[in-house]
Amino acid sequence: MLQLFEFIGRNRNFILFVLLEVFSFWLLVNNNNYWSVEYFNTANTLSAKSLELSNAAREYTNLRNVNAALAEENRRLNELITRLQQQKPANAPVGYQADSAFANRYKFVTIAKVIENSTHRADNYLTIDKGYADGIKEGMGVVSATGVVGKVKICNKNFSVITSILHSQFMVSTKLLRSGDQGTAKWENNTTPSLIQLKDISRYTTIMKGDTAVTSDQNVVFPPGIAVGIVKSFRVAPDQAFFDIDLKLSTDFSKISYVYLVENKLLEQQQSLQESLTPKRK
Repeated sequence: MLQLFEFIGRNRNFILFVLLEVFSFWLLVNNNNYWSVEYFNTANTLSAKSLELSNAAREYTNLRNVNAALAEENRRLNELITRLQQQKPANAPVGYQADSAFANRYKFVTIAKVIENSTHRADNYLTIDKGYADGIKEGMGVVSATGVVGKVKICNKNFSVITSILHSQFMVSTKLLRSGDQGTAKWENNTTPSLIQLKDISRYTTIMKGDTAVTSDQNVVFPPGIAVGIVKSFRVAPDQAFFDIDLKLSTDFSKISYVYLVENKLLEQQQSLQESLTPKRK
């Protein structure tokens, strides 16, 4: 308390000056209509600006929740679209009707955040923040909001490692939308993470730049119709039977943030049936 009094005593002239200034301003505002209006207009403007800045800061801090909500909505829409496409395929003949188990075999299990990602190695992987505690299993397909990402390689309770489509051993059954021809997409150019190569497309097929390549009906990991890329260039040597096609990947791996985990609920049934046809070694 003594220090407070000493401070007031040392600065009494300045404090008196401030008090007189405030009192003069109060008299001016209350006894002059012009200055009264100016004061309230200025005060309202400053108040509105402060509220605007406060709301902007609140919206910015809420972006994480907004992004998560949008990702969840995309998950539901992707699952619905996949189900409808399987029930009534566009190229199916009249009378074809998929049974309910087949039409509902793909389930978009969960959404995960990418916490680590490589793009410039020969074999690239991603790490996500969810594992078997969230229903993730090895072998599940992984897609983004824009296209194919990869497949779950290993997982523990809380994390999973994804084999990226940018991996020398990763292949995706792919078809061109315009011609319907099917081939295999495989990453061979490990210096350009935005390009992937499409193989096994006959040289007698009509190829056009800008054509869309999507996952084919012959995938067991990915639902059909998931974007793989866009035809950027193609070439064929005189002694070759197939085109060499470069696809610009639909997924930008330099910006990937959230991914969707896809499960084929009939995968084991299909694989066990197909494996039963393979001759067993004696």
